[in-house]
This record gives sequence, structure tokens and C-alpha cells, in this order.
Amino acid sequence: MSQATRPSDLDGIDLSDLDFWGRPLSERHEAFARLRLHPPVFFDEVDMGPVPAGPGYYALVRHADVVEASRTPSVFASEPSAVSIPDMPQEFNEFFGSMINLDDPRHARMRRIVSRGFTPRMLARLEDGVQRIAEEIVDELLEKGPCDFVTEVAARLPLVVICEMMGIPESHRAMVFENSNVVLAGADPEYLGRDPDVAVHRLLTAGGELAGLLSELAGRRREQPTDDLTSALVNANIDGESLTDQEIGSFFILLAVAGNETTRNAISHGLKLLTLHPGQRELWWSDFEAHAATAVEEIVRHASPVTWMRRTVTRDHEMNGRLYRAGDKVVLYYASANRDETVFTDPDRFDVTRSPNPHVGFGGPGPHFCLGAHLARREITVMFRELHRRVPGIRSTGRPQRLLSDFVNGIKSLPCAF
Repeated sequence: MSQATRPSDLDGIDLSDLDFWGRPLSERHEAFARLRLHPPVFFDEVDMGPVPAGPGYYALVRHADVVEASRTPSVFASEPSAVSIPDMPQEFNEFFGSMINLDDPRHARMRRIVSRGFTPRMLARLEDGVQRIAEEIVDELLEKGPCDFVTEVAARLPLVVICEMMGIPESHRAMVFENSNVVLAGADPEYLGRDPDVAVHRLLTAGGELAGLLSELAGRRREQPTDDLTSALVNANIDGESLTDQEIGSFFILLAVAGNETTRNAISHGLKLLTLHPGQRELWWSDFEAHAATAVEEIVRHASPVTWMRRTVTRDHEMNGRLYRAGDKVVLYYASANRDETVFTDPDRFDVTRSPNPHVGFGGPGPHFCLGAHLARREITVMFRELHRRVPGIRSTGRPQRLLSDFVNGIKSLPCAF
């Protein structure tokens, strides 16, 4: 569907326009509801300074299309990039080209090796650690009093879990936090500035520092392995295959960014949702364990921390009455699929008992479903359980300061009181 033939009721909707992503969430959801009536809609790419404008992309906004594209990686490929709509320079792939940007057999190889670090023993240790860290966070919250919920609670849990999991010393955690913010800054000038060349420099610097930290740690763990995930990764050998230092570094960036930022945003959105919907909070709090599983899934659906992923069509393919040509770019809008009224009854309603809830907040089904989904669910559950147990009246007390990004539905700060 070209710009010239676009229906008039889509006037004013341009997913490539940064201003669109600065609109209130309610306006964005309403725009996606209109887009779902006319799929697929084609959007032009914009010039990003050092990165020239590409040929444009189709927005996949319906749940069925996102699911089908996710299940058909032979047609909808993650290479050359799943996390950027433009084709980025090669130096970006050095830092940001982890398995999320790979297709089989390279994706399967890396995921097979990485999965060795997520053994039942490792996961059991992680779960014990999540509980301990959540308790420590609430201890300090009670001492501190009203504060910024994002920095004092939501951001700390996944950051500490990931750093402990990888064996990163406490002295480096502030650097990991700051650089992961930069990597997922979208277009937010607080982190990247307003000059495109400065933004690229900051992104590459952040990626280089994170990769360098893991390269140094990996070298030490080869000589003196411990029981952390870094040791498991550097010493994993499956059928003669092991990870290179560059692959370990890029995987850590994926873990630090995807595992830290997305979980923290789910927790932040969760507090805001429970504040806006006191009846749902009362229902969940009345029997926490009975509603925990469905409540966590509903927070992830409602928040959709990761807004989209890109795919590239490998061969001509018809889907939902549309013929896609080899080389076409398509963007899977999880945030829209999670509000599809043909799948979710009253999709804008926040319902902690919603079941079934086939959301795609952890990615669609298929080989790229989030490897850390189990850990993310655990972290969100434990954090809210600890808040329910010890700070049941916690609530947000002001408007969230939102990240200016089309990729992450991020909250930078959220005042809270109890």
C-alpha cells in the first residue's frame, strides 16, 4: 500500500516519524487500532544522518501476521538485522550482532551453546539470588522512603541479577547500567544528544565498553573458571564448537540490554498499572499466589516493553492476501499485536486474571522466542511478591518520564510513595 493509495483514516500516522513515538500511549494504541483495519501498510524510511534512508518497510500489526512471520524464519529472516530498520554499518554488528540478528544454522549453533549456561543448577541458583536481591531492594526502599521507583527498585533487580549471573564485580555495575541505557536509548537526547554523529559515537563507545568488559572477564575465566555463566560460556564445547570472544561480548550486550531494560520496564509499567487500576491491585493482593502468573503475563502484554523486531523477506511469499517480494523489509509490531481485538477481548483493559493470554511480549513463537522469558517472569513475580508482602500500599505519585524511542516502551523515572 503506497502513500498515495493510503486510506484517509490513516492520515497523520507515520511510524517513521519520531514525533509519533512521543505521543501519549493512548494515542499510539488508537493509531495501531486503525492500522490493523488496513494491513499491511507501507512506510518510508527516514534519513538518520550517518545512515542513509532505506527502501521502506511494511508494518505487520495484526497478531496473526506477527505469529506467522515469527514461525516462518526461512521466509522472514533476522539477518542482516532484527533490531534496526535501516541496514546499519558493519561496525554496529560487531557489538550488537548477537544471535538475535542471526538465522539458522548460525543462530541454532549459538543458542545451543548459550543454553548450556541455563542448566537446571544455574537456574536454581538464579532463583535463590532473585529472592535475596528483591529482599535487599525492599529493605533499602523502606529506609529511603518515597523515591524514584525506576532507579531504586525496577532497574536494580535485573541489573544485579545479570551481573551476578555473569560474575561481574559490583564495581562495574554502574558502567553496565549506564551503557545499557545508551544502547537502548532509541532517539532520547538525554542519552544520545541531538547530533546524529554524536549519537553514533556514543552507541559504539557503549557497545565497545560492554564488550571489552566481557572480553577481559572471559580471558580470566578461561584460566580460572568459576560457577558463573561467563565460565560456562567460555568453556562450553558442543561437538567441537565454542564461542569466540566477540560472540561472548555481543551476547552479554544482548543479555545486559534485553534482560535488564525490558524487565525493568515491565516492573515499572506494572506499578503504574496497579496504581491506575486499584480494583485490579486489590484483586491480585487478595490472593497473590492465585493471580501471580496471569497478572505477570498481563503486565507484559499491556506494557509490551519491546515494541518491534524487523525481518527481511527471503523469497516471494503471500500472507494474509498480500504478496511480499524477496528483499522486502517487514517490522513485527508486538505492541499492536498485543492489542489485537480479534484475539484479546477488550484489549485496552488491564485484567490480572486474563486467560488465555497469547501475547507476544517475549517475541512470537519460533526460534527467536526470548531465551530469558522464564527468568524475566521470575524476576517480575518475586519483585511484586516482595512489594505486596512488605510495602502493599506502594503507588506511583506522578506522571512517568518516558523514553523517546520507537523500539522500547521505556520509563526513565516514576515517582513512588507508600
